[in-house]
Amino acid sequence: MRILALAILAIGTVSTGPAAAQTYDPAYPVCLHVYTRGANYYECRYTSLPQCSASASGRAAQCVINPYFASAREPAGYRRHRRVY
Repeated sequence: MRILALAILAIGTVSTGPAAAQTYDPAYPVCLHVYTRGANYYECRYTSLPQCSASASGRAAQCVINPYFASAREPAGYRRHRRVY
């Protein structure tokens, strides 16, 4: 019975496939979305939109705000209040 359980566990572990990489780097607030023929990719290493725009100038790229930026989280004590209609 243990051998069967271990075999099922091993097959499940091997068959899951490769893990996908994270698209956005949470360390920077602005990302450059680069469009290429082979694949599109993000370069998240800019601290401001003007800095990113300078890098995107003349390229098939655009600057986007990083939705996963670490400092973009709400404060711990913050509460949203429901609207009363």
